[in-house]
Amino acid sequence: MDFASMEPLPGGWSGETFVASVAGERQVVRVHARRPERAEVDAALLRLVRGLVPVPEVLEVRAPSGDLPALLVTSYLPGVRGDLLLPDLDDARLARLGRHVGELVATLGGMPVLRPGELVGPGLRIEPFDLPDGLPGYVEAHLARLEHWAVAERDGLVDLAREAQALLDTVDRTCLVHSDLNPKNLLVDPETLAVTGLVDWEFAHAGHPFTDLGNVLRFERQPAYVEGVLSAYAERRGTPPDEALALARAADLWALVDLAARRDENPVAKRAHDLLRERVTARFDTVGAPA
Repeated sequence: MDFASMEPLPGGWSGETFVASVAGERQVVRVHARRPERAEVDAALLRLVRGLVPVPEVLEVRAPSGDLPALLVTSYLPGVRGDLLLPDLDDARLARLGRHVGELVATLGGMPVLRPGELVGPGLRIEPFDLPDGLPGYVEAHLARLEHWAVAERDGLVDLAREAQALLDTVDRTCLVHSDLNPKNLLVDPETLAVTGLVDWEFAHAGHPFTDLGNVLRFERQPAYVEGVLSAYAERRGTPPDEALALARAADLWALVDLAARRDENPVAKRAHDLLRERVTARFDTVGAPA
């Protein structure tokens, strides 16, 4: 591989993803400089799910050597990033894309694992997360980062976390979670709107079955798209759309709280912060708490 010929992949995460030309064919090179151990984990995940969901073929995994960081080399998949397509789709095409995405999320939600936790090593060993036990404790641990909120808002967030945890506890199984399943990480055929690739597995773990559905519907709120996602999900997993949406919003609260506490780091975190605050404010109107 000629490293001098590598070019940054548009939209690639953290400047670590590149396109290289090898023997006239394009390949994707992911540089794992920050978390070198993740190269083996991601390679194992891609091999595990290939044939079940559209992911690239693993071509090579390189451990750190000298001045070279860990690398994961995969095939190059066709398609256009979903975040570039969504803004220009009419309702009919939004619904069609939503159904394709809902089917993908339903497939992932049906890949069972024995317990929640972090995936470690090429054997995908599951290690417990070093996190508070449950959403309420997680929220309490992050309240200091939300001190600019009013006391009533912070109390409302704690109450929301308790309600969300009670709902999540009604689902007693664990599955493989991509954990960053948003349009930016989806490659889509611009004609058929079929998903041609699910990329960037850096945050994948064993977790709650509705986590990915919550991620998919976090910012994308177009009614036709949401209906398409939920209807396809319901057909595959059997969970009614309203129930699935409530569980998805509850599961996504973990990510929203984490992002909101880091609101100054990037635009996505700021957007998540504002969305979380809107949810708490809307809850005031619903339960009659002071605004």
